[in-house]
Amino acid sequence: MPVEVDCTFDEDGRVRVRRIRLSRPWQIVEQGRQWADAEGRHVLLMLPDGAHELLLRAETLTWELRELPGMRRLM
Repeated sequence: MPVEVDCTFDEDGRVRVRRIRLSRPWQIVEQGRQWADAEGRHVLLMLPDGAHELLLRAETLTWELRELPGMRRLM
């Protein structure tokens, strides 16, 4: 799903995500590991509803948020 991202980039290309916005107000995130591959830059995030993967697509420079299966936070 498309997402707005408030972030900064380090000199080495690493992303520091401050917050994201889907269709609701901005949400602060906890950031985990990240890596780059042919798809783009991947960042693991923890949101109130569970773990997600944030992807900055290399070819379009657009952000995409993916839910990680089996990683929903227990309520």
